[in-house]
Amino acid sequence: MDEALLRTLAPTVIGTLVRRGADFTAAEDAVQDALVEAVRVWRDDPPRDPKGWLVTVSWRKFLDAARADASRRHREVRVDDETMPAAGEGVDDTLQLYFLCAHPSLTPASAVALTLRAVGGLTTRQIAQAYLVPEATMAQRISRAKRTVSGVRFNQPGDVATVLRVLYLVFNEGYSGDVDLAAEAIRLTRQLAAKTNHEEVAGLLALMLLHHARRPARTGPDGRLVPLAEQDRSLWNTRLIAEGVDVLQTALTRDRLGEFQAQAAIAALHADARTAEATDWVQIVEWYDELVRLTDNPVARLNRAVAVGEADGPRAGLAALATLDPALPRHTAAAAYLHERDGDPVTAARLYAEAARSAPNLPERDHLTRQAARLNAQLRR
Repeated sequence: MDEALLRTLAPTVIGTLVRRGADFTAAEDAVQDALVEAVRVWRDDPPRDPKGWLVTVSWRKFLDAARADASRRHREVRVDDETMPAAGEGVDDTLQLYFLCAHPSLTPASAVALTLRAVGGLTTRQIAQAYLVPEATMAQRISRAKRTVSGVRFNQPGDVATVLRVLYLVFNEGYSGDVDLAAEAIRLTRQLAAKTNHEEVAGLLALMLLHHARRPARTGPDGRLVPLAEQDRSLWNTRLIAEGVDVLQTALTRDRLGEFQAQAAIAALHADARTAEATDWVQIVEWYDELVRLTDNPVARLNRAVAVGEADGPRAGLAALATLDPALPRHTAAAAYLHERDGDPVTAARLYAEAARSAPNLPERDHLTRQAARLNAQLRR
């Protein structure tokens, strides 16, 4: 039994049923029933056309359930199999399923959960473990999301930008439990990139690969956060870096720059530097200028200020930072870093401690606390 094959085929089959007229919840239930039957019968009698088998069995199970429920729900269901589209027709059902799961009526958390469930093929238990919430809580979240999109039909093009936002959210969740969400996001984005010739899909894939390549060096043996400048670059995955750069370069040749391509270009410049001191900060600032032009995102402006501090000196960075809202996430941490580089350890120590109190996660809080303690220890000498 090829479980990986079933996991790959499931979203395609769900999309086929939805396009034929099934609502999302009914389609997913029918496909899950078909997968259970596949596990039971394929071991001894594997089909020649696994996808066709799953489409046929899933559709029959949907029809059976619809007929049984018709009198209560007063819903007419077309049951003539011969009028249904064939399983092998040219419509890309998996791509449509991406758009359905990223429907604008869903909250980001619900869209992520539904994407992992329907497109990623993860179980509710796996998703719950990854998000560190009870399985019942995640089941409710997914059920609500399925009900929200149950009446949506694929009658207009989906929003690629929304799909990419959802995949980016999945990637940024990292990993916990037995599900590596960063790796899962890369797998799903690879799948999407293979199905659509869109430069920003390629840009996001490149960005994920380049960031993921640094993962082995991001934490020390004791689990502590290691800043980029202090990472052991020999631990970086050069294969992923090479792939990410290649994907990015291909996307950039289309001359339709988007924010994910700009972010990937910044990540590529970091990856290209053999040492922190060799980083081309001037070019990184130029790419941040492009990113700000594209998005006017305050976080991009914050990161640009830090890059300016590296390229033109800490006082230039602090001047750029002073134009931004101090309430921005990591604003205080950036100010602490730039003040330390400017030779003001007293202010830097105070700001590091302040930033630690509002850190978004424990590793970052620990890192900032240690930075404040380091400077305070130096000041007492």
